[in-house]
This record gives sequence, structure tokens and C-alpha cells, in this order.
Amino acid sequence: MKGQDVVVLLKLVSLQDSANGRRSQDLVSNLQGGAAYSVRNLESLLGISKTEIGASIKRLLSIGMAIKDRETGWPKPHRRDLYSFIVHGLKFVFPAEPGALTRGIPTAFAAPMLTNMLISGGTYIYVWPSATGRDIGQSILPLFRSVPEAAAKDDRLYEYLALVDAVRLGNQREVSLARDKLADRLMSK
Repeated sequence: MKGQDVVVLLKLVSLQDSANGRRSQDLVSNLQGGAAYSVRNLESLLGISKTEIGASIKRLLSIGMAIKDRETGWPKPHRRDLYSFIVHGLKFVFPAEPGALTRGIPTAFAAPMLTNMLISGGTYIYVWPSATGRDIGQSILPLFRSVPEAAAKDDRLYEYLALVDAVRLGNQREVSLARDKLADRLMSK
């Protein structure tokens, strides 16, 4: 499994949420001249090449993290397995090490949708390095290099990726809150 596989899975979850009417406006705005789940559309939304997305989907199908929809043939994320992987294995497979101060996009509990959930004991926030970012914080390498741009296009994906980083980086209390929020979003759909 590669970091972009998690990003692709979370984008599939976001698209699935949109298709279920939770964010139909986002789905319409995310369609870039093709079906929502097409490799071409995923490439434009995620900034990951078609070849890498195709390989990622093959890996996800082969390990059971996604299944093909019987009616459409498009990949569907296996939400329960994704949740289990994020909360139990992700920080071991894709550990996050805070780096030097840099300009970037806030992540983990510094992300806008999570910012007031916990009072931080530290002075610096965590950010994905990005020239377009307006915040200064400790750099965190995202799961894939195009994550800051992909998150800017989809608020739901940004929220999922920020929660994933909270699991990767947080102490026990932060991880517990991130798990609860992920369970609410992934398991109740």
C-alpha cells in the first residue's frame, strides 16, 4: 500500500458521500467532463497521474479495501476496513514527523473544521508545506505530494485528510477524538 492509495480511498469516500445527497453541489462541481469515479476525473481532482490512480485502484481492489460496484463497475471504498486501517495501522505504515517551520495549509487539529475542538498545548500548528498557504507551522509531509491542492478543491476530503493526520500525529486524547469523528463520518454512511 502507498500513501496515494489512502488519498484515493478518501476521495472515493468523499464522492460517495456526495452521490448520496450529502453534498450534491460538490459532486456537480467536482465533475470535470466525465464520470465522478473515472480515472481522468480522479486525476484532475487529486493531482495524481492516471497511471498512478489506475495502479492504486488495482491495489485497493486486490487487498479488499475497495470493491467494484455491481451496477456501475466503479470502485467503492470498504469503509469499515478503511476505518480500521486508519485507527490501528496508519501511523505505523505512514508515520508523521513534525519538521521545520514553514508556510502551508493547516492540518490535523489546526485545520479549520477541527481548530476549536481541543486546546493545543503547543505553540505551533501543523501544516502541509504549500506556497499558497497563509499559515506558519511545523511541516508535516502529507500522504501524497498533491494533498494540499486536492484538499483545496474538496472540503470533505480536506476534513478526512486532517482527521487522518490527527491520528498520525496526536497524543491519546487527540487520537481518541479523531477516531470518534472518523467513526461518525465513515461508519454511519
